Amino acid sequence: MVYEVVSAMQDPGRILFIGGGNMAAALIGGLLRRGISAQSLSVVDPDAARREDLRVQFGLIAHADAGAFAATADVVLLAVKPQQMRSVLVDLAPRIGDPKALVISIAAGIDHASIGRWLTRPQPIVRAMPNRPALQGFGATGLFAPPTVSALDRDRAEAILGAVGLTVWVEHEEQMDVVTALSGSGPAYFFLLMEALESAARDLGLPADAAHRLTVETALGAAQMAHADTASLATLREQVTSKGGTTAAALAEFEAAGFGAIVARALGAARRRSAELAAEFAPT
Repeated sequence: MVYEVVSAMQDPGRILFIGGGNMAAALIGGLLRRGISAQSLSVVDPDAARREDLRVQFGLIAHADAGAFAATADVVLLAVKPQQMRSVLVDLAPRIGDPKALVISIAAGIDHASIGRWLTRPQPIVRAMPNRPALQGFGATGLFAPPTVSALDRDRAEAILGAVGLTVWVEHEEQMDVVTALSGSGPAYFFLLMEALESAARDLGLPADAAHRLTVETALGAAQMAHADTASLATLREQVTSKGGTTAAALAEFEAAGFGAIVARALGAARRRSAELAAEFAPT
């Protein structure tokens, strides 16, 4: 399969993906579009059907076992579920050949210290929290690395995750729980609001197709305005709200229902769950 190169990036070296699920596939596609050679990418996944999907989609031969690939990898990208991380790393750690190989984890909630203990020897580690829109190249990824990780490895991690969208570094690891709550889980919040708008429009008499299309395009248009404009979100909201008009009437209902407080509680719950995952799967 041939990919159009969107913008070339510096070669990050040989990348081994542990796990070939949706997010790994998004990153692989993004890297290939950026001109990274398929020969420099290896994928390990225990599921035969998933390995075949990757072969068909990208022309990559995925493998059931890390084997010799871990011994020669410059970057190991951990794309497995949080509950699988310990067993995966216990098996993988002795196979990583280069003590300077960069390890990138995209598992929610698993902290840097836990990953380090399961690896058993010092490796540069970067935590990343991408989100679902990465599948379409519009991801938003939070990144964290301790001070011991070099600028070169930070650049490498940023380039890899940047192949599918925006990247933002946070200074303190606990802020990754907020990143998870905001951008990691955030698409679901917007889908929920869109669902509610579409349903309400149908109840008020719009045909289902019209309600769906208008909802989706309105959300897309609002996001495009926020992306393109340097004005604050509050200013953009004010610009589309005429005093005494229809928008003002709707916003008054949101405010009366405590919309801001509901959103704050929701993000707080997601952040707490992210922290709980770290505690739940931490080494004992």
